[in-house]
Amino acid sequence: MTDTLRPADTVVAQAPEHGHAKLNRSIGVVGGTLLTLSCVTPASTLFVVVPDLFGSLGTATALTIAIGSLLCVAVAFCYSELGTLIPSAGGEYAIVSTLAGRLAGWLVFVLSLLVVMIVPPVIAMGTADYLAPVIHLDPSLAGAGVMLLATLAGLLDLRANAWITGVFLVLEVIAAAVVALLGFTHAERGPSSLLSLQVADAHGGTDPVTAMLVVSGLAIALFVTQGFSTAVYLSEELENPRRNVARTVLATLAISTVIILVPVAAITLGASDLTELTGGDISTMVTAWSNSAVGTFVSLCVALAIINAGIVMVIQNSRVLFASARDKAWPSPVNTVFAKLGRFGSPWVATLAVGIPGAALCFVNLDTLYGVTGVSVTGMYLLVAIAALLSRRNHHKHTPAWRMPLWPAMPILLIAVLAYILTQQEPEYLLWTGGITAAATVYWALYLRPRRETRWLVSIPVD
Repeated sequence: MTDTLRPADTVVAQAPEHGHAKLNRSIGVVGGTLLTLSCVTPASTLFVVVPDLFGSLGTATALTIAIGSLLCVAVAFCYSELGTLIPSAGGEYAIVSTLAGRLAGWLVFVLSLLVVMIVPPVIAMGTADYLAPVIHLDPSLAGAGVMLLATLAGLLDLRANAWITGVFLVLEVIAAAVVALLGFTHAERGPSSLLSLQVADAHGGTDPVTAMLVVSGLAIALFVTQGFSTAVYLSEELENPRRNVARTVLATLAISTVIILVPVAAITLGASDLTELTGGDISTMVTAWSNSAVGTFVSLCVALAIINAGIVMVIQNSRVLFASARDKAWPSPVNTVFAKLGRFGSPWVATLAVGIPGAALCFVNLDTLYGVTGVSVTGMYLLVAIAALLSRRNHHKHTPAWRMPLWPAMPILLIAVLAYILTQQEPEYLLWTGGITAAATVYWALYLRPRRETRWLVSIPVD
């Protein structure tokens, strides 16, 4: 697949021909795009995450998501270059370890593990709201059920999951299209309202949305389209990764941005007043614009989209844990268990290890999960941007890979913007994420670093 990369400060091990677990190349660019789009899960993000942005940003929500999407173009360039330079199921941590050193790689692994463990239950807990036209369920119990169902599906063959998620993806795109059409055809205000920067206060009045609020909201806006990085996690299972990883990353970002941003603009224009928009009850708006049958159809499509997202995220997350075990991040018994592959070629123990705790996280406070995820995603992107800045040193610049335009200006600008966004986040969420990162650093210092010859040997598999 690639030459072995061995910078002086990084221990990188090739996967040996025998005895080292490798994933099968079973999907092309279409299957990879379907899986990656399903991980972005644009419709469930639109219906589950965006309402919270409406609550804090009001009419500035579309603008904030648009700015976040532009930032994600630079992030996608970094992922496309680095994912083709270092195609590994380890994703960000394999990339950063190879280019920026083992400690940096370990820290990005911890941040990515936080993201992949928290995002699925955040999305899954929205299921109850959209099953309400059919059955009333407790959000935490419904979310836990979705996570367990997704875990079972994640044990299947990846090709089968690509088709399952593809069918669900079509339904969620239809739901987003219906919302966009209804919103635009029932517009209560003109396009200029998208730049009016207003939000309803607790008493039904109007408050301005400041620039600082927009900057603070960018952490969640980055999370809105975050799943395009899944193509990097799947790079060991994509055919012709040097071409298909970049195609999948960039196409997924473009498609998901349109699917999310267009309905957000339509909702902003179509809401009856600022209070309704700030309330963010999209299902109620859809029913008001049409009828209860259409509202029920859209709600059920969103519920399926959430299940779809859960399946793909469990698939992605299990690959991260599998790769960390293969790269000996844990004590030997743990590495052996997490690296096991099942009869369908999937890492079944790793799948259970991410799915079951994900079900448990459905009972944690949702605001905390959102906040920690936003900080973790921003920090992870920051470390990836630093790796992109280092990607053309020495022999790396001669390794065949897709190359981003405007290097090194692109990663430098991205580093500055992401660092500033981090400074604008709530102290509580910075402390949570910082505390977890500090504990991980202690594990590195006391366990991994003293065993540098036998632990955290980031591998670049070869064909």
